[in-house]
Amino acid sequence: MPKTHDQPAYRPGTFEALRFHPATAAFRDGSDSPREYLERCLATIAEREPVVQAWVVLNEDGAREQADRSTERWRRGEPLSPIDGMPIGVKDLLQTRDMPTQMGCAAFAGNFPKRDNAAVWALRQAGAVVLGKTVTTELGGPEPSPTTNPFDPRRTPGGSSSGSGAAVGARMVPAAIATQTGGSLMRPASFNGTWGFKPSQGAINRGERQTASMTTHGVHAGSASDMWQVAIEIAARAGGDPGRPALHGPAAPPPARVPSTVAVVETEAWTRLDPLSRNAFEQVVAQVEAAGVTILRRRDDAVVERFEQALVGVSDLGSDILAWEHSWAFRDLAADRPGDFSARVKRFFFDTADRLGAAGYEEALRTRAAVTAAYALLGPRADAVLLPTSTGPAPVWAGDVPGEPPVRWPTGDPGFNFPSSLLGAPAVNVPLMSVGGLPFGLQVMGQPGTDARTVAIARWAGEHLTPVSI
Repeated sequence: MPKTHDQPAYRPGTFEALRFHPATAAFRDGSDSPREYLERCLATIAEREPVVQAWVVLNEDGAREQADRSTERWRRGEPLSPIDGMPIGVKDLLQTRDMPTQMGCAAFAGNFPKRDNAAVWALRQAGAVVLGKTVTTELGGPEPSPTTNPFDPRRTPGGSSSGSGAAVGARMVPAAIATQTGGSLMRPASFNGTWGFKPSQGAINRGERQTASMTTHGVHAGSASDMWQVAIEIAARAGGDPGRPALHGPAAPPPARVPSTVAVVETEAWTRLDPLSRNAFEQVVAQVEAAGVTILRRRDDAVVERFEQALVGVSDLGSDILAWEHSWAFRDLAADRPGDFSARVKRFFFDTADRLGAAGYEEALRTRAAVTAAYALLGPRADAVLLPTSTGPAPVWAGDVPGEPPVRWPTGDPGFNFPSSLLGAPAVNVPLMSVGGLPFGLQVMGQPGTDARTVAIARWAGEHLTPVSI
């Protein structure tokens, strides 16, 4: 798949992502400052935003005020946290007291509740600079956003955290908050070459975003260190969801950890993985095995095979659960203002929920419980699971065909992403591969509650394996 655009080819071994952690030493000695760091981010945004279109709204004046206060704290040697002064984008599904929250949907145009989501409140308490709202797909669903892929504007940045992934991939900010219900965080991480962290279900307080059982707050970042630091600083202040334990782990990023055994899981999406991407993934697996790690696969392990069988149909299963739960949050508004919702959202949220019904939803929950039980059996046998994060690099979507039903997945196939969402499991995208000059991610998935260990294993993969470019 040749590259035919102006951006240079992406190579994971040489691409220099924007990082925040290394800058803080200069903040302390006064040779740099959070305000100067912010101005460099704003310059990159001014240069790249006309094409990438990652932002709904920027609060530049407010960000400068926040950065100036952070600069003074660093000058006094009294930063509020290791992310004090970090410019961060917030996905436009999450409320912010100083910017509208329009959720990518015409029905919410101008919506300005003037409240902070729990995670946004925690970021402010930690001294982070909340720079702006990043683009989301409509209501976090399958309708594409205007955002383009920073490595090829013809291609999707993924959904629904399209703006968050693209803003970090384009080096506009070192981190951005994303969410995932199906594949909304992990797939954009793969497509945009970012580190992406979807924590265990409920490990980061979602605040007002409690309407769906699989929705999770997470982080896109240019480095594993920044990724973890943002997540743990939020959890330390806002805790987890009601009735759920918060993200636990070290206050500093967990060091790289080599696993003893990993399971390589194919899922139902394996047959949709393009040949070049499969080749790249297998090269990474071969490196893991060469490092002395035991590899378990379905052909030689009955527990892995049982889990693979349980995963058949997970994309439909996850989509059904998502549709039923989301439909209740927006059903009345859609009935009152049908012209403000896309045909795709109507079809794959409301029509799916109507088809499913309460009995079908309960059957889907029972099936999810069976998948979760099959996954739990892998816990004592493997430190982590490895699988691709997407079915290949970001695709080109030419648009719906007039007169035919809307395409189901225009922002990319979520087949490799639904497992972690259904299981409530932590997952990390490692930007370790490229195919045709475009990012393609390695996914490390752990058992629920093993977030720090999963991040540590992902760091080992990112820091000790040789990046693969095909």
